[in-house]
Amino acid sequence: MQKRYYSRIAFAGLISVLILFSCRRERMFLTDKEARLEFSTDTLRFDTVFTELGSSTGILKVFNPYNKSVRIASVSIAAGAATKFRMNVDGIPGNLIENVEIAPNDSIYIFVEVTIDPDAPLSDSPFIVEDAIRFELNGNEQQVVLEAWGQNANYIPSRFGKGGIALVSCDFGEVNWDDPKPYVIYGVLLIDSCTLNLPPGTRLYVHGGVAKALDEQGNPIIYNDGLIYVLPNGKLKMNGTLEDPVIVQGDRLEEAFADQAGQWVGIRLGSKGNTFRNSIIKNSLVGVYVDSAATVDLDKMAIYNTSGPGIFALHAKVDARNCLVYNNGSTSVQLGYGGDYKLDYCTLASYGVDASALSLSNGICYDLLCSEFDVYRLNATFRNCILFGSRQDEILLSDFTAGAEPNQFNIVMNNCVVRVNELLDIDKGGYPDFFTTICQNCVEGTSFDLLFEDPNEDDYHLDSLSVAIGVGIPISGIGDDLEGQLRDGQHPDAGCFERQ
Repeated sequence: MQKRYYSRIAFAGLISVLILFSCRRERMFLTDKEARLEFSTDTLRFDTVFTELGSSTGILKVFNPYNKSVRIASVSIAAGAATKFRMNVDGIPGNLIENVEIAPNDSIYIFVEVTIDPDAPLSDSPFIVEDAIRFELNGNEQQVVLEAWGQNANYIPSRFGKGGIALVSCDFGEVNWDDPKPYVIYGVLLIDSCTLNLPPGTRLYVHGGVAKALDEQGNPIIYNDGLIYVLPNGKLKMNGTLEDPVIVQGDRLEEAFADQAGQWVGIRLGSKGNTFRNSIIKNSLVGVYVDSAATVDLDKMAIYNTSGPGIFALHAKVDARNCLVYNNGSTSVQLGYGGDYKLDYCTLASYGVDASALSLSNGICYDLLCSEFDVYRLNATFRNCILFGSRQDEILLSDFTAGAEPNQFNIVMNNCVVRVNELLDIDKGGYPDFFTTICQNCVEGTSFDLLFEDPNEDDYHLDSLSVAIGVGIPISGIGDDLEGQLRDGQHPDAGCFERQ
């Protein structure tokens, strides 16, 4: 009996020791919600530009800076099965590894491999291949960016230029971007003391996103990356042709991103003498932003899929012919704080958004209530244009002088197709004489009128029964349309397309 008694005591003691050590082991893991891992880098870059099918491997070191062990709930590739990256976490392969332990003040290695075929279409092998490794520790998530280059291109300022600035300067000379390889703006492009020429067929892809910098006091500044900015002493000239247009767009060419707006910031002009010919600008926040006192001449342009205006001009000068602006998240063309504007044979189509196709104003507000503002005279002429969309009013006019100074608000529209409603209501501050004093020989369209082939499919060619056919008058120097089709010499159509 005594031997059995001591055996029971020994067995119970052994169980107690096991339980004690088990509890101690559990307590050894850090459970602090504020715990953070440390990494050898915040961006793991694969600095090879692939010219043929191949692979590259990168190494990431993950540190536990604490005096207790940590248990990482999961280490995963963000894109999951769709990723081009493969991962090995401390000897365990897989793109999702759970319950990864790191001893106190210790570290582990993660090996990441990427395989890219640069000959695959850009929709499958984009210029910049991005993903991230996600770490979940005690309910908190951290990530390390993965970055590789899938195509051989001219990366501006460089393949490591995200958030950086590239300056094109040539002592007031000219620079031609005529390399057959495409150009990828990976950061911010500034053009100063130089004319940048984009010859026929140039492809300019802009990588957008959120970037961070520090001001002079060391405070973080967060801004949108992917901007082309022409400074006061610079010029940008797009010299496309009908057969080989210049195309400026975001760098995400997968099918899911084809029509996505806001992928990059846009083109901002702060100088005189800019000319865009036979070119396409798409998928940006703003298509073309023409700054105060800047000028641009647009001929045969298509600007679409923007989060904001296709063209935004402030106290500037814009001449446009045979231009198509559509699928914009706000007003298609917004011309504010006065300036000088002339649009001929342009189609501004605003469907599916609560914003007008055209907005004109001669003032600028300095506070939300516009209790303080400035006025600058507006001269705007529209000939043979279509200003249409799904709203009842596709033209918004804002005269900051309330009609007291007519010479500050000069608008002339001739032979245009427009859609207006409340704009004609005097009780709502409108213009009841709009069709006699402002828009002469114009056609007032309605939602029931046939106009375009199929605006639901962004086809803005004129329908065979379109009310825009034969509305226009000949304009000297403009004998064809956006696609180079000859216009009728006596009764041309309104808009950028001549019905064939």
